[in-house]
Amino acid sequence: MQVHHKNGIEEKEDNLSGQLLFKYLPYWPLFLTLVMAFGVAAWAYLHYFAVPVYEVSASILVKDEKKGFDDNSGLMEQLDLFGSKKLVDNEIEVIQSRMLMRQVVKKLSLYAPITYESTPRSLPAYVLSPVIIEAKNPDSITELKKVYFSYDRAREQVILGGKHYSLNAWLKDSVDEIRFIPNPNYQAPEERKLLYFSLISVKEATDGILKNLKAAQASKLSSVINLVLKDAEPKRGEDILNGLLDEYNRASVNDKNALASNTLRFINDRLNLIATELDSVELGIQKYKTAEGILDISSAGQLYLGNVSESDKNLSEINVQLAVMDQVEKYLLSRTDEPGILPSTFGINAPILSDLLTKLSDLEVKYEGLRKTTAENNPMVVSLKNEINGLKPNILENIHNQRLNLEAEKKNLTSTGNQYASVLKALPQKERKLIEISRQETVKNAIYSFLLQKREETALSYNSAIADTRLVDDANSSLKPVSPKHMLFYLVALVAAISIGAGIIGIREILNQTIVSRREIEQYTTVPVIGEIKQVASKNSLVIEDGGQSFIAEQFRQLRTALAHIGINTHKKKILVTSSVSEEGKSFIASNLALTLALTNKKVVLIELDLRKPKLSKLFSVSQETGIADYFTGDKETDQIIRRTEANKNLFLIPSGAVPPNPSELILNGKLEELLQYLDAIFDYIIIDSAPVSPVTDAYIISAFVDATLYIVRQGITPKMSIRKLDENTRVRTLKNMVIVFNGVKSGGLGSRDYAYGEGYIKDTKRGRRTEQSVPKQG
Repeated sequence: MQVHHKNGIEEKEDNLSGQLLFKYLPYWPLFLTLVMAFGVAAWAYLHYFAVPVYEVSASILVKDEKKGFDDNSGLMEQLDLFGSKKLVDNEIEVIQSRMLMRQVVKKLSLYAPITYESTPRSLPAYVLSPVIIEAKNPDSITELKKVYFSYDRAREQVILGGKHYSLNAWLKDSVDEIRFIPNPNYQAPEERKLLYFSLISVKEATDGILKNLKAAQASKLSSVINLVLKDAEPKRGEDILNGLLDEYNRASVNDKNALASNTLRFINDRLNLIATELDSVELGIQKYKTAEGILDISSAGQLYLGNVSESDKNLSEINVQLAVMDQVEKYLLSRTDEPGILPSTFGINAPILSDLLTKLSDLEVKYEGLRKTTAENNPMVVSLKNEINGLKPNILENIHNQRLNLEAEKKNLTSTGNQYASVLKALPQKERKLIEISRQETVKNAIYSFLLQKREETALSYNSAIADTRLVDDANSSLKPVSPKHMLFYLVALVAAISIGAGIIGIREILNQTIVSRREIEQYTTVPVIGEIKQVASKNSLVIEDGGQSFIAEQFRQLRTALAHIGINTHKKKILVTSSVSEEGKSFIASNLALTLALTNKKVVLIELDLRKPKLSKLFSVSQETGIADYFTGDKETDQIIRRTEANKNLFLIPSGAVPPNPSELILNGKLEELLQYLDAIFDYIIIDSAPVSPVTDAYIISAFVDATLYIVRQGITPKMSIRKLDENTRVRTLKNMVIVFNGVKSGGLGSRDYAYGEGYIKDTKRGRRTEQSVPKQG
């Protein structure tokens, strides 16, 4: 705790929680009312208005080589010639792509949601509607808000706008061609008539679902992808996730089949060409042998044919590789930003080129997935695009190097062929001619056999293509809604109720221009507060009785004790009681404090020096005809104006007398000092009830003759501005040894202005003790 020093009085500041408790505890009925109101509102919203949202989850296993997953047997590896390497990060982006979800939206007709309308909330009718709506052209659909319809179960017809429509028939008279088909998910046993459907764009439906879809890797070391979708209808959520997984696997298989199809088309084209050439060569051999009558060729020719056959076979393979490289180069040079299917690289013995092409394909797939889910200027998208653009020149350079190597090898094979040609010249002319024709047949046969083998391998891979993922868990919805969270909603309601209650109290405090708490007094002035007097209902303003044990009596006893700590005793006995404005209870404090002092067998005199609005004479039932005003004018002597009161034998009163026209001038005539000297010799305590300081200067005049000043501040009456200027005013016009008594402190809470319940206490300024009290209502 921090310690503050004011006029030598040490005060310990309450901790923050204690201050808040003291400030807001009196308003517990307000807080309780707000909490109950907000709690009821939250309960009503949760049970009657909020649409429950369920969580649907599924998981798949991706065959990621980097994660150590490889379950292909040797046979599967041989069949899956076009299997691509996958990365979990790439597949997460792909599975969240708009392209796949768009297909799901169209397949499930999610662009035409049907709603069951009820009071007070409407529910999705995915399983409550007997029909679903299908559009012929979903991509160009016209949006509609609400179209009410009903279903005639007996006729199996939909009633729309007073017309009956049969199921599975296209509505020609509608804006878009739509039809009603039976709902395979229909589960409602009773017929629901308050149904309506809406038509929204496929893009809007897709974006709405993707907003609630989350795909994430199960852990850093695994290749399992967890999919979570939140939906108000659990069955619809399950169908969406299952449909998304089907579309994802179908797209993966289609990618493989597209590559295999391109390869088959290339091989078939080559086979047709080679078959035509081979038929032509074989027919040429037959005609030549028939025309020349040749049955066989010599052993030299056979040897030549064997060597030249091997050379031509190698040369043919090189030509095939060059053709494949031409296709790959053409693919790269004609590439746009859209991902495509890489040409097959079969027959090319270039591992580095194959790896580069695979890497390019993976980067393009990842780039396409990110581009569909993020902005074009996203740093990751730009980085991938730059990496793709940087990889293409490397691939083209590798192709160029491979082509140079193949051209060099082709040149060597051609040179070898020329050597065989010189050998051929040494053969007889007929044999030489036949060998040349046979050589062409051998080459064509070798190429034809090679292409046939590759075609069969590609066909097997094409027909055995499977997705590179495995379903771990199919879509399954939670048994209970995950949103709205009831406890969180009630907590928010509680916080809102408390915040609004605190706000109401704070606004009241800001708008109120009068003092409402002791904390405000201590904030605005350095004058110490030596006591607080609380207020309770009472018609009698004299609340002190001999032997009384009430709270109010105890408070005044403690105030009496506190006087000793500001130097009041039988030697310094003159006390001035004043305030800022009228109605602050200074007469109440002065009279009851005088009674409290008189109960200690001390002689106390109470001077009614508020000559403008005297109240003490009436309070003590003492005649006001003669008094201190008469003494000031010289009409009466001191012993003629002092009256004994019936309240206590030790308490005396000097009434005000007739109200003079010039009270301040009377006080300044010097008679007051003489009176106080006279009373000082007779009485143990002298208490002066003066006029407030704001309208007149009487209190500042009297203060020069007293030993202490009790400055009365009343809750809800004393203006804040008066206390703010108190220090400034006392520097100009001193009120001697001034302390504050906080009067009329109500019990706090609703209907009162006390914002600081628990701050009411009489403080023992020497020991720092605080004692809570209760005070009657002052008249």
